[in-house]
Amino acid sequence: MATQKEIKRRIRTVQKTQQITSAMRMVSAAKLRRAQDAILALRPYAQQIWATMYEIGRRQPELTHPLLRVRPEPKRLEVIVVASDRGLCGAFNANVLKAGAHVLAERSGHEQVSVSTVGRKAAEFVRRRRPLEKSWLMGHGLEFGLAREVAGYLAGRYESGAVDEVVLVANEFVSALHQRPVTVRLLPLVPEFSRVRSYAEGAGREPFEIEPDAASLLDVLVPQALEFTIYRAQLESWAGEHAARMAAMESATRNTEELIRSLTLQFNRARQAAITKELMEIVSGAEALK
Repeated sequence: MATQKEIKRRIRTVQKTQQITSAMRMVSAAKLRRAQDAILALRPYAQQIWATMYEIGRRQPELTHPLLRVRPEPKRLEVIVVASDRGLCGAFNANVLKAGAHVLAERSGHEQVSVSTVGRKAAEFVRRRRPLEKSWLMGHGLEFGLAREVAGYLAGRYESGAVDEVVLVANEFVSALHQRPVTVRLLPLVPEFSRVRSYAEGAGREPFEIEPDAASLLDVLVPQALEFTIYRAQLESWAGEHAARMAAMESATRNTEELIRSLTLQFNRARQAAITKELMEIVSGAEALK
C-alpha cells in the first residue's frame, strides 16, 4: 500500500495537470469563438464572388479561364491534406488522416499521385508512408496569407499541366462536438451552380455592370475564388481543431477530478490506518506496563 507521502505527491501532480487541462480548454474556447466569427464574416464575400462569376458565365458563356477548364481524362492527381500542427485534440487528426489515406487508395489508378499537406501532423503522417510534394504549417489559423500561398502553388501546377486534378481533404466544422472529414475537388474550379444561382438571382439584386470587361474581371475573380475556398477550409479545420481540443481537455479535467477524489479517499484510508496502528501500539504498551 502506498504511503501518505506518496499519495500526497500524486495528488499534487494530478492537481497541476488539472490546471493545465483547464487552461487549455479555456484557450481553445476563445480561439474557437474567433474562428466561428471569421467563418461567418467570410461567407457573404465568398458568396458574392461566386455570384459574380456565375453572372459573367451566364452572360458570356464563351469566356473561360485556365483554372475552370475540366480535363477529360485526368492522369495526374494531387491530394492536399489539412490537419493541425499540434495534438491533444482527440481523434481530430486521426480522422482526417484516415480520410486522406482512403482517398489515396481510391485514386491509386491515376498515372501520378502526389500529396501536399497543411499542418505538421499531416506532414509527419505522410512522410512515414510516401514522398511529400509540399508542406505548410497551419500556424495562426486566421492568417489569409497561408491560403494565398497554397492557392498560388496549386494554380501554378494546374496551369502548367503538372497536375490535372486537385483534391482537398480537411475536417469540416459542424458543431463544437462534431467535426467530420470532407473531400472537395479544388481544381478544376467548378462551383456548385445550384447554390451559386441562388446567390446571383437573390431577391432585389440588380444586374452587374462590368468594367473594364468580363475577361479581365474573370482573371481576378477565379484566383480569388480558389483562395477563399482554401481559406474557408483552413478556418473550418482551425475551428474544428480547437473544438476537438476543448472537448478533449474538458474530458481530461473531469478525469482528473475523479482521480483526485479517488486519491483523497485512498489518503484518508492510509491516514486512518496509521492512526489506528498508533492507537493499538499505545494500548498494547499500556497493557504491558500493568
